[in-house]
Amino acid sequence: MSKVLLALTSAALLALSGCADMGAKPADKAAAAKPAISAEAQAALTAAQADVKAAKAKNALWTTAEDALKAAEAAAATGDSATVLKQAKHASDHVHKGMAQLNYPMLKVGD
Repeated sequence: MSKVLLALTSAALLALSGCADMGAKPADKAAAAKPAISAEAQAALTAAQADVKAAKAKNALWTTAEDALKAAEAAAATGDSATVLKQAKHASDHVHKGMAQLNYPMLKVGD
């Protein structure tokens, strides 16, 4: 009895897994294409990504810079050039401030 139940369960799972792709529609070329951003926004995004990578290598990355880069990348995925520019510049600015902070003198507490 348990062998029959196992066989029926396996057959049902195979049938259901085969039907999972039946409702999938082929992707349109327009839907598959990513929205384009301006050349200026793309340059700012590339610069911000390089800045964040450099800051991360020196352990000087501020979380605000990382968050701004993520927001810029998300805006690039939707094709919002204005937001990409704003967030990429924000990320680069905070990276430069974080890198400058490395040159600050160490604070000495106590004797």
